Amino acid sequence: MSTEMELPERESMEFDVVIVGAGPAGLSAAIRLKQVNPDLTVVVLEKGAEVGAHILSGAVVDPIGIDKLLPDWRNEADHPFKTPVTDDQFLLLGPAGSVRLPNFAMPPLMNNHGNYIVSLGNVCRWLATHAEALGVEIYPGFAATEVLYNDEGAVIGVATGDMGIEKNGEPGRGMELIGKYVLIGEGVRGSLAKQLIEKFDLSKDSDVQKYGIGLKELWQVKPEHHKPGLVQHSFGWPLGMKTGGGSFLYHLEDNMVAVGFVVHLNYKNPYLYPFEEFQRFKTHPAIAKTFEGGKRLSYGARAITEGGYQSVPKLSFPGGALIGCSAGLVNVPRIKGSHNAVLSGMLAADKIADAIANGRANDEPIEIENEWRSTDIGRDLKRVRNVKPLWSKLGTALGVALGGLDMWINQIFGTSPFTLKHGKTDAQSLEPAAKHKPIAYPKPDGVLTFDRLSSVFLSNTNHEEDQPVHLKVKDMDLQKASELGVYAGPSTRYCPAGVYEWVEKDGEDVFVINAQNCVHCKTCDIKDPNQNITWVPPQGGEGPVYPNM
Repeated sequence: MSTEMELPERESMEFDVVIVGAGPAGLSAAIRLKQVNPDLTVVVLEKGAEVGAHILSGAVVDPIGIDKLLPDWRNEADHPFKTPVTDDQFLLLGPAGSVRLPNFAMPPLMNNHGNYIVSLGNVCRWLATHAEALGVEIYPGFAATEVLYNDEGAVIGVATGDMGIEKNGEPGRGMELIGKYVLIGEGVRGSLAKQLIEKFDLSKDSDVQKYGIGLKELWQVKPEHHKPGLVQHSFGWPLGMKTGGGSFLYHLEDNMVAVGFVVHLNYKNPYLYPFEEFQRFKTHPAIAKTFEGGKRLSYGARAITEGGYQSVPKLSFPGGALIGCSAGLVNVPRIKGSHNAVLSGMLAADKIADAIANGRANDEPIEIENEWRSTDIGRDLKRVRNVKPLWSKLGTALGVALGGLDMWINQIFGTSPFTLKHGKTDAQSLEPAAKHKPIAYPKPDGVLTFDRLSSVFLSNTNHEEDQPVHLKVKDMDLQKASELGVYAGPSTRYCPAGVYEWVEKDGEDVFVINAQNCVHCKTCDIKDPNQNITWVPPQGGEGPVYPNM
């Protein structure tokens, strides 16, 4: 007799379009679909407890996308674009001092005037009100965990994850959401996007995707240290000239300052500790004075796609398309992706609404793939395509200088004569610990610098501890022999939330996964040197709850 419990059938609901992810791309697609045809039925699934709960970005927003999506937004009293950029500063940091780069030397593309400093989470909450007013159904707290296919292998929908255990011992079954088309806007390194890219070989004609880890804090600072509209970017210290990355300080309204630090995940030294580099950065004389007498309010972390134009996978597949950061549409030197996310959602919506109007369903909306390069998205990404590979190959000093020159060439001549390749994946970039020395980081002072666990507390992260661990290690023996034995356990450092530990137990090294700490950044899925860790969604509604990040 079988001891396996037979699971009950999942209930299903049918829509014209199913959208996974209530980020800028997914919500813009939903709004545009209803603008084109109010009779379309559209649903948006969001794994966060509420819209915006898992959204983390700098963010300085180029309004090009919002202007096209909602042309009258400036007339709304409650829009979230409260702080226009008034001052742009670029700093090169050394260990004790800084040099401000002249604005006239920066390519015009880097100019932030006309842009807005925002909480992207609040932008998404605002977009959600527009979507719902048009009749879009939004289901927060539901994580899409499975792609559904028809007999021909085309995508026909998604299923949400099972939730908890009911009194009869059975799990609360997830639901199937069936659509004529499915749009995947999960953000960076989404679990369904990863599966679809592999199943349909969407990256066969693309370069490898590259990533960074972005860490962010929101502070309330003293009024005398606050300069509304100031955008300050820097690179250099504390990272060495061979490690890519940089920082931002964005002065919002109400004496708020967002401070962030990005480390490119192609770093070589397994002893590098991105969180500690971020804390160390705040102690620089050019930075620390902003936070004197201030209070840290929030913390979070998120991976960033950095491959750019040449790394974008094929966007369309049978039954749907990738949009936003699931497609990797971030402009790396500008540290901006939300404008392209909005534009990609609109492009996909236009093509899919047209397909449905012509009686199509569950086929490949190839028009999305065929046209994105000739849109504002393609033009935005193409002219900066060499900046990241130049930085990676030549280091910060020479790479940034030549990247700037390449942007000037694109600005003046409309193109540059070459497209550089990225080479290795970020996982392959890590070198054995024997080639490097450990890095000594100072202890946190609890005033300006902090530890990871107190930081995770500010992210409002919560997971039900009794559920299966959502960070899957394929081969624990390999993890011990290689990740620990060869690379000295970099998971204990690259994770910005302290999820991973190597603990000695009964004379053996044991890999401990504190899954309840996970802020869903996906860094482990990207940087593990053996690609031995896979991130999958936990129960819907869990993870961080960012109020205004």
